Amino acid sequence: MVTAIEALELVFILLVHSAVAALMTRFFRVRLKTRWGGFLYAALIVPVALLLSTLVFSGILPLGPDLGSAGVVVTVVILLPTVTGITFDYFWMPSPDEVDLPERWDDERPSRYENR
Repeated sequence: MVTAIEALELVFILLVHSAVAALMTRFFRVRLKTRWGGFLYAALIVPVALLLSTLVFSGILPLGPDLGSAGVVVTVVILLPTVTGITFDYFWMPSPDEVDLPERWDDERPSRYENR
C-alpha cells in the first residue's frame, strides 16, 4: 500500500517532470526556426531527459512509491509529464512569434571596454 509520503513524492516528481518538459519544449520552439523542429526535438529529447531525471529521483534519491512494473513507470513518470508539458507549451503559452521583446540595450550603450 502506498503511504501519504510516497504519494506526495510521486506528485513532486510529476510536477518537476511536467515543468522540465514544458521548459524544454519552449526552449526548442524559441531556438529552432522550423515549424516541426521544436515539436520533434521535444518529442525525442524530453523523454530522454525525464528518464535520466527518473533515474536520479528513484535511484540516487529514493523518492516515490514502487509502481510495480517498468511499463507503469514509463507511462506515469515519463510519458504523462512529456505530453502534459508539450501540451502546456503549445496550447496555453503564446507562440514565440507572438511575443514582443524589448529592444536590446547593447546596441545603444557604449561598451565599458571601449576607449574613452
